[in-house]
Amino acid sequence: MAPHSTSASTSDSNGSNSPHTVSPAKHEEYVRILVLETDDVHPETRDRKGGGFGHVFDELFKKVGKKHDPPLSVETVMKYVVEDGSEKAGHVPTVQEIEEMGDIKALLLTGSMWDAHGDQEWIKKLVKLVQDLWRHNPSIRFSGVCFGHQLLCRALGSKVDATPDSVWELAHTAVQLTPVGEQLFRTKSKVHLMQMHSDHVVNAPSASTTSLLSPTDAVHVWGSTGTTEVQGMYIRERLFTTQGHLGLDRDMVHSQVQMRVDAGSIKDEAVAQEALKTADREHDGEVVAAAVLRFFHGDDKDIE
Repeated sequence: MAPHSTSASTSDSNGSNSPHTVSPAKHEEYVRILVLETDDVHPETRDRKGGGFGHVFDELFKKVGKKHDPPLSVETVMKYVVEDGSEKAGHVPTVQEIEEMGDIKALLLTGSMWDAHGDQEWIKKLVKLVQDLWRHNPSIRFSGVCFGHQLLCRALGSKVDATPDSVWELAHTAVQLTPVGEQLFRTKSKVHLMQMHSDHVVNAPSASTTSLLSPTDAVHVWGSTGTTEVQGMYIRERLFTTQGHLGLDRDMVHSQVQMRVDAGSIKDEAVAQEALKTADREHDGEVVAAAVLRFFHGDDKDIE
């Protein structure tokens, strides 16, 4: 498939109603991803990365796309969706607005300090958007990270709530893989990811939780930890989510933890400091990103 020749918008992805696009290099095959940014990054991260979470994912997917066989170009359309009434407030797009963006076949929801089970109007609008797209745009493949994982599961009828005793799962964490997880990531036993959450998906979505799924849909949990049983969801050619983060480097782990301490979300400073001791460890974010990109590209037909 030939890449679109799309010009980048001059607006920033945060605080503008116009999506920001980073166009791909020229390769024979490409993936066009709509990243819905559900929070902002730390100012130091924005300065270092040149933008918000959309830029972080664009950089990461371009990196793993070069290693794909054959190499994949990545075009990232970024849209900040937090409608919080501030000067930098975003906008949750409508189905029509997404259709007007062109050939969107891959959608990713980012992490956030907001609660995916919250009742803020923009979060409820985002849930409905996912449900409407799922129902009326069967060619779109959905992915989500942390908050995004939880919100997609909520849209499919799962319960999302605080972890027992509101325990935080932070920084470098081993995730035990199911057989489906081993197929997705092309590795055995486990992956290590940076975690940043105290909410979790309580139960996996199924035909019993939503009319958007049928009894014949094969719904898989691909990994778990002692704290979080549902670390990620997979439905072939439709859904691939992860509770753990993909693109966090050491500095981002430190800044994201500090933002939660400053906001009062992490109340025990000792818990934060203990987690930060693992921020330097290597993790498998690129392995998971490569698997998500293969899913977006349509390379998951043999997963079962």
